[in-house]
Amino acid sequence: MIHTCTSIDEIMEFISYWEKNRNELAFEIDGIVIKVDNYQQQQELGFTAKSPRWAIAYKYKAEKVETKLNEVTYQVGRTGAITPVANLEPVLLAGTTVKRASLHNADQIEKLGLYIGDTVFVEKGGEIIPKVVGIKLENRTPELQPVKFPENCPECGSALIRKEGEAQHYCPNDNGCPPQIKGKIEHFISRKAMNIDGLGPETIELLFKKNLISNYADLYDLNFDQVVHLDRMADKSASNLYLGLKNLKTFRLTVFSLLWE
Repeated sequence: MIHTCTSIDEIMEFISYWEKNRNELAFEIDGIVIKVDNYQQQQELGFTAKSPRWAIAYKYKAEKVETKLNEVTYQVGRTGAITPVANLEPVLLAGTTVKRASLHNADQIEKLGLYIGDTVFVEKGGEIIPKVVGIKLENRTPELQPVKFPENCPECGSALIRKEGEAQHYCPNDNGCPPQIKGKIEHFISRKAMNIDGLGPETIELLFKKNLISNYADLYDLNFDQVVHLDRMADKSASNLYLGLKNLKTFRLTVFSLLWE
């Protein structure tokens, strides 16, 4: 959709029209881009380090919907950070069905004053990430119970800690908490790290459950027989994985050799 405007009023009319009618389009939009269409004026206006001065985006207010908060669960990241997640009654929002939304930390839960069973308002930050932004208090009933942030890790039971000045709670059991262990291994083998072919989160989960690995150093000790007997692991997949692990060992030897020199 391109429209030439000759005044600020025409621009605002165009913005207002599509804000009301954008749901009729065959694709999602979150705003309008306004550009100066005179090349000489574009050159005069120039650029900043990141964007042209002759173009600007007008973002529409995020769509907001109501749904029910069914449960709050807690995820443990590879650093031990605890992230509360709102499990919601499925609701259509900005073209997708939303079932979960991050609550970020204990402070956000306290700020919202959440109760399990509340009717909550959900919107997508930047039209992408679902978040709970408020509560419909008039729908709250007396039997509902407030959300209480846990004192212990939901995975290993360790007492959580919170460093001064930080919003996040952490599990300090970095060598014994399963999600932290698996998360560190997944980070180690990821594309931006060691980039091991044939090895992904599902295989890491299997290797961990079989007690074949407890940290990323254990990957160096795996052999073909251990790999090929994993569930859902065919000979070709096992060969690709073993080759990736073999290349990992070669890389380690090369690095040690360079350091020695």
